[in-house]
Amino acid sequence: MKLYYTILIFFISLNNTLSQSHQEIIEFESANPFSLNDIIENLDSQEKQKVSGKLKLPFSNEKLNKKFPVVIGVAGSLGWADHHFEYLQMYREMGIATFELNSFESRNITSTVGTQNEVTIAAIILDAYRAFEILSKHPNIDKDRISITGWSLGGGVTLFSAWLPINNAINKNIKFKSHLAFYPPCFFEPENVEFSDSPIHILIGELDNWTPAEPCEKFVRKLDNNSNINLTIYEDSHHSFDKDSHVIRNENAYNFSNCLFKLTEDGDVLMNYLSIPMSNSFLQKIGFMFCVSRGVNYGGNPIAREKSFAFAKKFMRETLLEN
Repeated sequence: MKLYYTILIFFISLNNTLSQSHQEIIEFESANPFSLNDIIENLDSQEKQKVSGKLKLPFSNEKLNKKFPVVIGVAGSLGWADHHFEYLQMYREMGIATFELNSFESRNITSTVGTQNEVTIAAIILDAYRAFEILSKHPNIDKDRISITGWSLGGGVTLFSAWLPINNAINKNIKFKSHLAFYPPCFFEPENVEFSDSPIHILIGELDNWTPAEPCEKFVRKLDNNSNINLTIYEDSHHSFDKDSHVIRNENAYNFSNCLFKLTEDGDVLMNYLSIPMSNSFLQKIGFMFCVSRGVNYGGNPIAREKSFAFAKKFMRETLLEN
């Protein structure tokens, strides 16, 4: 009996060691641009920022010198949530590594709901590219098969990381294999419609009043002839339709249902009516006053949730494992 428990403890310890060996915290240097214009016009002078993320390799008995494709995951304004991790776990079970980008934690931020200025889309896009650069040198990562996915704010990062003016300003020698954006803010009308030729897909809910679906339809139509972009709208679904939860209301969150901002070629987002660049926190608050209201609904729709997980699995299989 003593021998049995000794062997059992040994295998539990071995399993824990193996599990830990498949996870790695990776740190790298990024910066804190407020706007996309800061990246395009003035990247080298931005305040430096140390950022980290968690790399998880698929659980496998194969030798650890194997190179895996990887999905970089980007959380939303509320930070990482259970349903985000469910997707990443699904990818690992498919044989795809995952990288949890910790842009908020690295800057000691927990949420940007109701403000959207503590950590901006521009800053997180830069984080994602810097993560790409360091992951491409990792001995267990296939540098030619790195994709990105994100939810809400992270969906915006996922979508606009495919915008060529940004790609070229950060590192024109790399590009993501694919972009899967869950309910991103599409309420930007870009003057420059040059996007990556990698597959880009948006999943969004019909009833979303946080990041509405209608601007995404217009966005995709505008880009249709210049990029490989597609859109799926889930019926009777709100923001975060893929959560395993009931629909609830957040009275503090920004409602962008009446907003559509011009995005200039050099990355400035212009206020409605005044056409002044929202180039800092103060000007963004003024710009939002013209169209933003407060109060949104968000939460799961079981049918849309099931469909979105199935779609995500198919999308990543086709773009990372079959190509």
